[in-house]
Amino acid sequence: MPSAKPQPNPSLNRANRIGAPTEDERLLESPSISPAPSADFTHSDPWRVFRIMGEFVEGFDSLAAVGKAVTIFGSARVKPDHPQYAAARTTARLMAEAGFSVITGGGPGIMEAANRGAREGKALSIGCNIELPFEQGINGYVDIAVNFRYFFVRKTMFMKYAEAFVIFPGGFGTMDELFEALTLIQTGKVRNFPVILFGSDYWKGLLDWIGTTMLEEGKISRDDLKLLIVTDSPEEATRTVVDFYERNFATAQETPAPASTTVSATEGGSTDGTPAHPAKHDAE
Repeated sequence: MPSAKPQPNPSLNRANRIGAPTEDERLLESPSISPAPSADFTHSDPWRVFRIMGEFVEGFDSLAAVGKAVTIFGSARVKPDHPQYAAARTTARLMAEAGFSVITGGGPGIMEAANRGAREGKALSIGCNIELPFEQGINGYVDIAVNFRYFFVRKTMFMKYAEAFVIFPGGFGTMDELFEALTLIQTGKVRNFPVILFGSDYWKGLLDWIGTTMLEEGKISRDDLKLLIVTDSPEEATRTVVDFYERNFATAQETPAPASTTVSATEGGSTDGTPAHPAKHDAE
C-alpha cells in the first residue's frame, strides 16, 4: 500500500482544561448554580447560544464545497499495526479513488487510518475534531480541520455532508454516532442512506440483541433491521456506497424526483414520506 506522509497539525486543539468544567457541563448547569447576574456576559446562557450558532456557521462555511463524501467512524484507541487500522485505511483509500471525500472525527486510531487512506487515494481528507477534557489533537493526515466544542454540532456536520456512514469497531462515542444516524433515518428526519458496520465479529453481539430482544419485544419493526449493512470487505463497502450514490443521486440531479419519492439504502428498505433530493440530507 502506498505511504502518505503525515503533515503538521493544520489546527491546534483548544481543549487543555483538565479538571475544569466542560462546555457541555456549563451549558447544562442548573439555574441554582449558574453564574450570578453580574457575571461576565460571555459566560451566560445567551452568549453560549451565539457560540453554538458560530460553530454551526464555521462548520457550514468550512465544508460547503466538500462535494460527495463518506463519514468513517471508529475507535480512537486502535493502533497503526492493528488489522482494523489497515482495513479502515484501505476502505478510505478505495472510497477516495471512487471520488468521495472522507470525513472523520480527526483524531487517532480509526480516524487517522481513514484520513490517511483518503490522502493516499488523492481525495479531500476532513477532520471534525472535538474538544475533550483530555487532549485529542488532530491527526497529521487531515487537509481540512474544524474544531468543535459541542458534540451535537459536530454530529450535524457528519450527517449533513456525507452520503454514507462506514462504522468500524468503537466505543461509546461510536455507538452514539451509530444510533443517532439510525434514529434520524427511522423517524424520517433524514433520507435513508447506507449505514455500514465493518467487522461482523465485533458487531455480532449487538446485532443479535437488536434482532432478538428489541424486535421480539416490539421496540423496533422488522423493517428497521434493513437500516444496517454488515461487511468485512473494504471493496464491498465501497461498492455499496457507489451503487447507492449512482442509483439515487446521479439520476436525481438530471431528473428531479417528486416530493413523494423515497430512497433506500438497501433493497426493500424505505423511509416513508422522506423526499429524495439531490442535495445532501439535513437533520431539520
